[in-house]
Parts: sequence; C-alpha cells; structure tokens
Amino acid sequence: MNKAQLVEAIADKLGGRQQAAEAVDHVLDAIVRAVVAGDRVSVTGFGSFEKVDRPARYARNPQTGERVRVKKTSVPRFRAGQGFKDLVAGSKKLPKGGEVSVKKAPKGSLTGGASATVKKAAAKKATSAKKAAAKKTTAAKKTTAVKKTTAAAKKATTTAAKKTTTAAAKKATTATKKATTAKKAAPAAKKATTAKKTAPAKKATAKKAPAKKTTARKTTAKKTAAKK
Repeated sequence: MNKAQLVEAIADKLGGRQQAAEAVDHVLDAIVRAVVAGDRVSVTGFGSFEKVDRPARYARNPQTGERVRVKKTSVPRFRAGQGFKDLVAGSKKLPKGGEVSVKKAPKGSLTGGASATVKKAAAKKATSAKKAAAKKTTAAKKTTAVKKTTAAAKKATTTAAKKTTTAAAKKATTATKKATTAKKAAPAAKKATTAKKTAPAKKATAKKAPAKKTTARKTTAKKTAAKK
C-alpha cells in the first residue's frame, strides 16, 4: 500500500479524499518534524518513532566485498507496539468490521508524550538562562564602559587641574623672584645715588684745603716779622 492507497482507504471515514489526504499529510509531517528535532513519537498500541545516532564504523560493500569506512550518522527507527506485534504474530485477531482495537493515545503522544514535554521544558529553561546570561553580560559591559568613561573623565580633570595649578605656581614664583630682585636692586641704586651726591662735596672740600694752608702760612709769616 502506498500513500495514495492509504488516502483512499480512509477517505470514506473522513468525508472525502481531500480531507483524507490532508489528514495523512499532517500526521506524517508532525511525526517527521518531531523525530528530526530529536523527540520520540509514541502511539500506544501501534509503536514509536525515534531518532538513533550511529557512530562511525567499518562496513563491507555487498557488491565488491571491500571494506568501507562509514561516517557517523543519525537514522530514524520505528519500534512496533505490543498490540501491533500481537496482531502481526496472530496471537490476536483483527476485527471483521470497524477499526483495529488500538488503545487511545494520551494527549501529546504525537509530540513525544511526557518525555518530549520534559525536553521542551528543559530547552525553554536553557534558552531563558542563556538570555538572562546574555542580558547580564550586556549590563556588565555597559557598566564597565561607563566606569571607564568616568575614570577617564576624572583623570582628564585631575590632569587639567594639576597643569593649571603648576602654571599658576610657576607664575607666582616668577613674580616673587622679580619682586625680590627689585628689592635687592633698590638699596644698591640708593647707595649709588648717595655716592654720586657725596662725591662732588668731597672734591670741593679737597680744593678749599690749600686755601686754609695758605692763610695759615701768611699769618705765621706776619707773626715772625713782628717779633723781629
């Protein structure tokens, strides 16, 4: 039986061939997607579909007998349920009319049942944890950037203040040195002025001295002449 025959077999029960084709497509699509995602699709009484990983191994080419290296791969596997096995083995008989007495599957069995639910919940938690970690990392990066910017601004401000203080101190020192030099130069200038003023007076005194000596000589000569 192929897919078209399967659709024809259930068309009368689903109200038409179109509805039956859509139902078959949806069922197969759901099974394939779940198995590819790594979930186990279990239908109670019928069987289960699951994904199996095969490690790398050596095999033989059936045509040449040559040993061939087979890469690691994943394959789908179907395991028949006990009810299906019993019907195929003949230990149970198929009903003459109606549907095969397969137990109703629990809700969510086409998506892997409880195990799939647990896996999905774990995946959601892992995703949430990753997002939270990413947010924390982003916040930490932003905080670090802000701290670095603040530190750089503080350094720049401190450097500018130091430069300004140093320049002001240099100017003050220069002014102080100039004032000190001016103070030291002032007494020297005064002394020079005083020396200049006193110099002519000394010269005049020196010139008048001979006149006094001449007068004294004349007086002495007069006294000597009177005595004689």
